[in-house]
Amino acid sequence: MAVLLDGKALAAGLMADLKLRADALKARGKTPGLAVILVGDDPASQVYVRNKGKACEDLGLLSETIRLPQETSQQDLETQIEQLNRDPRIDGILVQLPLPRHLDEAVALRRIAPEKDVDGFHIENAGRLFTGQSGVVACTPKGILYMLKKAQIPLAGKEAVVIGRSNIVGKPVAMLLLNENCTVTLCHSRTVDLAAHTRRADILVAAVGKPRFVTADMVKPGAAVIDVGINRVDGKVVGDVDFENVEKVAGYLSPVPGGVGKMTIGMLMENTIEAAERKAH
Repeated sequence: MAVLLDGKALAAGLMADLKLRADALKARGKTPGLAVILVGDDPASQVYVRNKGKACEDLGLLSETIRLPQETSQQDLETQIEQLNRDPRIDGILVQLPLPRHLDEAVALRRIAPEKDVDGFHIENAGRLFTGQSGVVACTPKGILYMLKKAQIPLAGKEAVVIGRSNIVGKPVAMLLLNENCTVTLCHSRTVDLAAHTRRADILVAAVGKPRFVTADMVKPGAAVIDVGINRVDGKVVGDVDFENVEKVAGYLSPVPGGVGKMTIGMLMENTIEAAERKAH
């Protein structure tokens, strides 16, 4: 049976450390501040934004949520971002994705000052990761690496397979693993014979958005399997991994819920506090 990678317990430990760092900044007269821009009324986005606000509250961070109507223009969204770029109280700016269809996501994200881009999606921060320089790292990939390291799972020289090539998870987590000296294969919807790749993986990251997509026969015995998926099936939240069966084969497995999702919010808080620390130096 796989060792469970308990995101809830890891996030609790991380939040305790972050509270100390936030308190140290506040003692110097600097309260870290996070601003979240939410356009429209997507129910999943509302939940995420509420969770982010709650995490800020727990750490005593300044938290602002700017709610814009569904029909907000590109110009108005960019004006709002520019105002936050200039606001000295705000260390981190996050535009909640997905945006309504009429808005250009890439252009909006480029408007965020790179040092305030706590999501790590700005092209400058993505480029820094790609070239092995220090910059802000996207929260979910950063959380995955934190999870693997805390479990003391060896990375150097190991085979890592990532399923999914999104800019939010797939590509950045592949780069992080490459920077840890893994041999990385990035698979996607056009990959031929996916199972042949996944069965070689010592570390398997599933980020496809398809419920229970990764089955036990796709997993190498003893592998560390990280499930990034959040899918709703019959009112229940399930991952991209067939948990019950993969648990019997894998060496380590992150559950859904209670796995990577918990780490993502923790890493967002860390990125915000790091931004405030850089400014305070």
